[in-house]
Amino acid sequence: MEWQDSTIKSILQNEKYRGSALLQKHFTTDFLTKKQKVNEGEVPRYYIEHSHEAIIDPLEWDAVQEEIKRRKLIGNAYSGKSVFSAKLVCGDCGSRYGSKLWHSTDKYKTTVWQCNDKYNNRCKCKTPTLTENEIRERFITVFNSIISSKEPYLEACVAAKNALTDTAALDAKLDNIRQEMEIVAGIIRKCIEENSSTALDQDEYNTRYNGYVGRYEAAKRQFDRLSNERQNKIAKAKAIDRFIHTVRSRDGLLKEFDPHLWIATVEEVTVTRDGKMLFRFFDGTEVME
Repeated sequence: MEWQDSTIKSILQNEKYRGSALLQKHFTTDFLTKKQKVNEGEVPRYYIEHSHEAIIDPLEWDAVQEEIKRRKLIGNAYSGKSVFSAKLVCGDCGSRYGSKLWHSTDKYKTTVWQCNDKYNNRCKCKTPTLTENEIRERFITVFNSIISSKEPYLEACVAAKNALTDTAALDAKLDNIRQEMEIVAGIIRKCIEENSSTALDQDEYNTRYNGYVGRYEAAKRQFDRLSNERQNKIAKAKAIDRFIHTVRSRDGLLKEFDPHLWIATVEEVTVTRDGKMLFRFFDGTEVME
């Protein structure tokens, strides 16, 4: 049996596997024909945590969702052939590093990583080419420097998470804007009803109507911007939780490269022209090696 990409994606994004349920993904538009459509905001959707026993650990499921978003943002620069794919960034031009095969036909065959646009720009990037062994060894060194004093470090992670991902102020602003949008929407409805039942000067009506619509759309833009900011904070909080869980579960220093640990902890690595690597972890920690 051959699995379609859409089927696999649907399985990976199904919240039921993490023990949650999203209600009213679809709604009935015609109760006589039973016709349904995808809910795109026409009616409320309800997300219920812990509605049943999880098949997949919720932290792991959330990590998959963030990885799907990350790959979508990266686009064609992403390749699934290596754990290093799309994690390394050129400090000169901001392009992603890609893999190259050196000495492909002899015994010195090796895989190296360099800026994908190294020779595409008029000013050639000065960032170095890296071997996979160099990347692995640098990661081991950096990660061991973090877990050598694990508990104080994790306490600092929790404190940073609480400070950086608090949504209380955003929630208050969103409530105020939501109330304003409801009031303006009510005024617009009354305006339309008045125009349909009373002979009004249409120029005056259009000016008044457009003013209310403009006010509503401005509030909606602000609401969407703050909602996106709130979602980013929630996503960051989940990423830090996963990072803390991963680091806490490790016993002792790393002796060899662990690809699963690399994926779970490293958000991005910027390579500078002097050969140094700035590791940026999912908790926000940055370490230069």
